[in-house]
Amino acid sequence: MPELPEVETTCRGIAPYIKDLSFKRVIVRQPSLRWLVPAELTQLLSGLTVKAVNRRAKYILINTEQGTLIIHLGMSGSLRIIQDGQEAKKHDHIDFIMSDDCVLRFNDQRRFGAVLWTTDPIDEHPLIKDLGPEPLGADFNGSLLYKLSRNRKVPVKTFIMDSHIVVGVGNIYANEALYQASIQPTRHAGTIALAEYEQLAEAIKEILQRAIQQGGTTLRDFVNEAGKPGYFKQQLQVYGRKNQPCFKCNNTLIEVRLANRSTVYCPACQQ
Repeated sequence: MPELPEVETTCRGIAPYIKDLSFKRVIVRQPSLRWLVPAELTQLLSGLTVKAVNRRAKYILINTEQGTLIIHLGMSGSLRIIQDGQEAKKHDHIDFIMSDDCVLRFNDQRRFGAVLWTTDPIDEHPLIKDLGPEPLGADFNGSLLYKLSRNRKVPVKTFIMDSHIVVGVGNIYANEALYQASIQPTRHAGTIALAEYEQLAEAIKEILQRAIQQGGTTLRDFVNEAGKPGYFKQQLQVYGRKNQPCFKCNNTLIEVRLANRSTVYCPACQQ
């Protein structure tokens, strides 16, 4: 699943191609995504100019003078910039054709993604309004995690993956951040000290920033706007490495399931 670094990579990749251009037309080949694509999307977008391309959590927000196009990549989605006339493949569900004839193409094999439209303030949208702070923003720190975790018995990995606590810390990056902070992912969130949460918050920021610099992580499906994979996979320390030696102490990494997610950690280094 594309996580925050992959979505941020996508935003940065498509913005130079579509910002300040207007939508010429929209081709919807498959409207049945996670939610139905608005039937009137072509009419709604026609002639509107892209003012900005932003990200909130894992949502791509394409802002125009009359509203916001909300795109979620789901489990396997991608947005690519192509030239008009390039033949669509099986899972190329939507083409946004811009005023210079470049095309923003939405591909989603599993169809868990979403393409929605709103004219309301984006912070009031039901998908957005209850989200926690951005992990790379000034509002996110160890003190916040410590405050919100008191008396919480949920595993700390599940806690930091809760989008009401902090957005965008998906499974891959939660594994990696907890390893870097030397915190065992199965510990109850409420048992972790302030100093540990300060280390964890910094680890989350550093891991996400490094992943963005590498264009995200490609395990199976993710590609950027040019169709290229992300390269952070080569830097993963624990995720996907069960039964392999820890890079710090050489002990064997173990895997457990938390909230039905693969969780790999070092029982010696992470306490």
